[in-house]
Amino acid sequence: MQDLAHAAYLTLGLALVGGYLLGSIPFGLIATRLGGAGDIRQIGSGNIGATNVLRSGRKDLAAITLLGDAGKGVVAVLLARWLTHDTPAIVALAGGAAFTGHLFPVWLKFRGGKGVATFYGVLLAAAWPIGVLAAATWLAVAFLFRISSLAALVAAAFAAPFALATDQPYPMLALSLFMAVLIFIRHKDNIGRLLKGQEPRIGKKKTAEPPTPAA
Repeated sequence: MQDLAHAAYLTLGLALVGGYLLGSIPFGLIATRLGGAGDIRQIGSGNIGATNVLRSGRKDLAAITLLGDAGKGVVAVLLARWLTHDTPAIVALAGGAAFTGHLFPVWLKFRGGKGVATFYGVLLAAAWPIGVLAAATWLAVAFLFRISSLAALVAAAFAAPFALATDQPYPMLALSLFMAVLIFIRHKDNIGRLLKGQEPRIGKKKTAEPPTPAA
């Protein structure tokens, strides 16, 4: 019995630590440096996410960043599924850890991104109906308004209702709420600009400004 408890704690630790470390990989910074675009933290808003990478004018690097940030969420969740034979609570914790790692990466002194791509990666791997509905919401809002942050905020706000509507396990509902709250917190500057009608549209280069800790 004691051995089973130790194994359970070890599995939980691997899911949390492994998920966090995977989430901490700064694909935006790596892609722009290796791609010759410089330090993304010195471009536009200073954010390391795909939206700001796109402002560098390099669509290829933005795509790499998007896939990398989403992919690390997917990998963290799939590893947790494999380790625990698909235990919802551990899967949700691993996904939440990967998301937290992106926001507060140890490699960048805990100054990371806003987590939108990782949010979708985690949801698609942990509870695909929520992920698909949230992604569709993002696409619809982005198409209508051409504002990435607005699309992300609306999709995040609907994640928990989508979890309820598709009858997901409680850990997936909790995961959706957890990530949505942090997305709103990390988008506080964007919300301020949205209210003033000053938020830049998708694909538009942003005037350089002092880098912020969010991305």
